[in-house]
Order: sequence, then C-alpha cells, then structure tokens
Amino acid sequence: MSSVLQGARRIVVKVGSSLVTNEGRGVDAEAIGNWSRQLAVLAQQGRELVMVSSGAIAEGMKRLGWLTRPKEVHELQAAAAVGQMGLVQMYETHLRAHGMGSAQVLLTHADLADRERYLNARSTLLTLLSLRVIPVINENDTVVNDEIRFGDNDTLGALVANLVDADAYVILTDQRGLYSADPRKNPQARFIDEATAGDPALEAMAGGAGSSIGRGGMLTKILAAKRAAGSGTSTVIAWGRENDVLLRLAAGERIGTALLAGTAKLAARKRWMVDHLQLRGAVLVDDGAVVKLRDEGKSLLPIGVHEVHGEFVRGDVIAVRTRAGVEVARGLANYSSAESRLIARRPSALIESLLGYVNEPELVHRTNLVLM
Repeated sequence: MSSVLQGARRIVVKVGSSLVTNEGRGVDAEAIGNWSRQLAVLAQQGRELVMVSSGAIAEGMKRLGWLTRPKEVHELQAAAAVGQMGLVQMYETHLRAHGMGSAQVLLTHADLADRERYLNARSTLLTLLSLRVIPVINENDTVVNDEIRFGDNDTLGALVANLVDADAYVILTDQRGLYSADPRKNPQARFIDEATAGDPALEAMAGGAGSSIGRGGMLTKILAAKRAAGSGTSTVIAWGRENDVLLRLAAGERIGTALLAGTAKLAARKRWMVDHLQLRGAVLVDDGAVVKLRDEGKSLLPIGVHEVHGEFVRGDVIAVRTRAGVEVARGLANYSSAESRLIARRPSALIESLLGYVNEPELVHRTNLVLM
C-alpha cells in the first residue's frame, strides 16, 4: 500500500453521506474542516487533490425537516438543490481557512460518457489543479433521474479518477475497510488489508447498502475500485474518521483496505487507445511532427498537420499517420475534423482568429496520445 499512496501525486478522495452529514444530522463542519486541513497539507507537499463529496440530499433533508429519504424523484432533486448550498459553502469556508482555493463541479454520468463533454470536463479539472484549486465534485442530482435512483458517488469518484488520470483513489467510509463478511453479523469476519481490484471473490464478500442515509454499500466501493483499476488507478477504502487518515495514507501507513490495480496507469490508457477499433478519422503529419512525437514526446500541434481524413468530433480517437500513410500514434482529438481542416498547417497562435475560440493549443495533447 505504501508504494500506491506514498508516491501518488494526483489523488481523488471520496467521502460518503453518512460521514459528511454525521448520519443525517446535517453537514458536519468539524469533519469537513478536518478533511480540508489534511487536503491543504497534502497540497503544500506538491500533490494535486480532487474531493468527491456526497451529502447534498442528506443536508437538504435536514434543512427541509424530512426524517426519511423520499422516494419521489422530484423531491430528491429538490432536496439536492437545497442541500448543495450548505455543502459547497462548508467546503469553501474551510478550504479557504487553510489557504486553499476551491471550486464546485457538478457532473452526471452522461457528462463522462460523451467524449466531447468528457474532454471539456477533463480540461476544466486539470486547469483547476494547475491553479492549485481543489475541485469539490458532486453528482448533479438536481437534473438527473436514473443516477438518483441507482447511482452512487463511489462510481462517480472512480470515473473522476479515470478522467484526471489519478494515481490513487481514496474512498472514506464509515467502516474500517473490507471484511470477508459483514462484521456486524458475523464475528468471524476477516479483515482484508490488501487485494487485487477486480478479483471476483471480493464481490462475493460485499453486502448491500451500508446506511439509510447514503445509497452506496461495500459492493459499490468494490465495483468502483474495479472501474478505477481499468485505468491503472489503485483504491484504498478506509474509515473517514480515523485520525489524520489522509496524511497517514499519503505517508505510506497501512490503513484500511488497498485494492491494487493490476495494470500500470500509462499501460492501461495506452491499451484502451490501441484497442480502439472505431477510429473516426486520421491526420497526416509532416516529418518534423513525427520527430516531435516520437523522439521528443511532444503534443501534436496543428502546424504539423498536412491533411485531415474522415469525419470526427472533439473527443474521438483518431490516427496520426505519416504522409506515406504509416500510423505513428493515436489520440483524442481536441478539435473536430472540420475545425482541424481550418487550422491545419497553421501556428497555434492563429487558432482563435481562424475559429473564433480556442479549446486547446494542441490538436492532440501528449497526455491523450500514445505511440504505435
């Protein structure tokens, strides 16, 4: 476990509703202040942090005087709208008190399923991290339907970890970690301190939802760890009220359950792009661009593009080929095929004058590009 978190530069932390709202009694200022302090210390160490926080619906229930979680979708959406105000205000107040900037980001699963919106969200989050701002992310419960009924922020946190290429994903919960059986029912339950994410045996060990406040249980956390591992991110499940839990995990202390990714982060991302069978198009590049890509590890700039083939949109996987047609790389396009034709063979400084806006200075950024 120490090798996973001790060297992690970019970490996604998820906290559940029962922790954030102290079992539904309203936003727990002390707990959020404690996590904010730890995030600030880690940021001062040069790490980049993203917080995925549940609690909007639970806080909304408290503010509206509701004792039980409603079942009607419109009532859940109303509770989320009311509760999100207090939730984000609490994080902003405590992070600012520790010298950190914060930003509210509301996402749905659909935002991360659509490739163009995926890239937009990724660009925004990476920009915030470069500015030393901690994004506080929650599901956009005010406008979604199925995610309220069936979704959970454990999964959202895993999707965010994939989105930002996180080195580690920490799920803070109201249990110490994963057991071989429910320790509340079976005194012989064995604690699992380390396992491989995606191991089918883990799903058999997990039970259902953990509390009446939140939607997720240990099973959702195991499945989320499996999803994160698909992009090479390892997960730790730990008790959120453990003293200085984030600082101790980052220092390499063995706390909670570590679910290790079986594939390295870069290898997982490369495999996904290499195996992408539905290439939407291709660009032919000059010899200078090939040298920049292969020998110097640079991004693909529009000035190096000679021709654009096919029809694609921002976020599609495209092939990068020599003018002779030899494929040298694949990557996620920052511009559509129509836009790429307009900016091809032009310097990046002219993108705004040619298109009227700038998504990125690169046609394909190096972090979204793999050599063939």
